[in-house]
Amino acid sequence: MNTPTRAATVPADAVKAVRRFNRFFTRRVGVLDPYLGSNLSLTDVRVLYELAHREAPVASELARELGLDGGYLSRILRRFETAGWITRSASARDARQSVLTLTPTGREVFEPLQQRSRDEAAALLAPLPPARQQELVAAMARIETLLDPASAAPASTRVAVLRDPVPGDMGWVVQQHAEIYWREYGWDSRFEALVADIAAQFVRKFEPAWERCWMAELDGDRVGAVFVVRKSATTAQLRMLILTPQARGLGLGARLTDECIAFARAKGYKKLVLWTNSCLTAARGIYAKRGFQLVKSEPYEGFGQLLVGETWELRL
Repeated sequence: MNTPTRAATVPADAVKAVRRFNRFFTRRVGVLDPYLGSNLSLTDVRVLYELAHREAPVASELARELGLDGGYLSRILRRFETAGWITRSASARDARQSVLTLTPTGREVFEPLQQRSRDEAAALLAPLPPARQQELVAAMARIETLLDPASAAPASTRVAVLRDPVPGDMGWVVQQHAEIYWREYGWDSRFEALVADIAAQFVRKFEPAWERCWMAELDGDRVGAVFVVRKSATTAQLRMLILTPQARGLGLGARLTDECIAFARAKGYKKLVLWTNSCLTAARGIYAKRGFQLVKSEPYEGFGQLLVGETWELRL
C-alpha cells in the first residue's frame, strides 16, 4: 500500500485558498506586467538585487539563495556580463569560484529599479491608514514565519498592531485574565467572574464617542488589550490592561497605556483613573512613569488572596 504524501493530507479548500491568494497578490503587485516597467524579468531583478547587496557573491550562493537551477542562473549571468553589468574575479576562498561584482553600469541599471520597487510598495500601502498598514505588514511577517520558521525576526523587531475589537475578543480578554492571574498570582475563579462582568458591561453600555478598547496583536496573534471607559463627564477609567507572557518586554504595555492617555486627553477628560493591586509591579511601573499618582491604598481579602488594592490618578 502506498504511503500518502504530506501534500495529500492538505484539505482541497486550503489549496484553493493559497492559489487564490497567489493570483490576487501577483496581480496586485504587478508581477504579471513587465517587471518595474523594465524589459527584465522578476528573476533578472532578483539576481541584480543579490549582486548589489551581497558581499563577494559567487554563483553557487546565488543559486542556493534564489532556488535557481545552476544552468539557468549561468545564462542570466552571461547575459549580464555581455551587457557590461558584472565582472568576475577569482575568489580568495575558493579558486574554483568567481566573485561577481556589479559594474558602475550595472548599478546604473539596478538602482532606478530598486527605487521604483520602493515607490510601488509605498503606493500599495498609501491608501491604508497607519494602523491598517501595520496590520498588513504584520500579516505578511506572519505568513513568512509560518512558511519558514527560520526566517522569524527577533521579538524586539516584530511589528505589533493595535486594533479595534471584533467578536470573540471579549472572551479572549476574560480567558487571559483568568488564566494569567491564576497561574501567576493564585487568584481564583471569582476574579474571572469580575472580569467577565466588566467586559459584558463594556459591550452592553458601550459609548463609542467616549470609550475605547485596543487589542494588541503580534505576528497575527492576540497578545494584549486595554480599555478606557467613561466614569463621569470629566473622568475616564483605564481598565483591564493585559499582556500575555510572550508579549512582555516589548513595550506593548506602555504603548497600550499611552493610547489610553492620548484618547482621554483628546476627548476632553480632566482625569484618568485606574484601580490595580500592589503585587502588579510591572503595571505600576508603567503608570508611575507616565505621571499617575497613587491616591489610595487599602488592604482587602479577595480572589482567595490577601491583597492591597490601589487607586491611581493622572491629571490630564
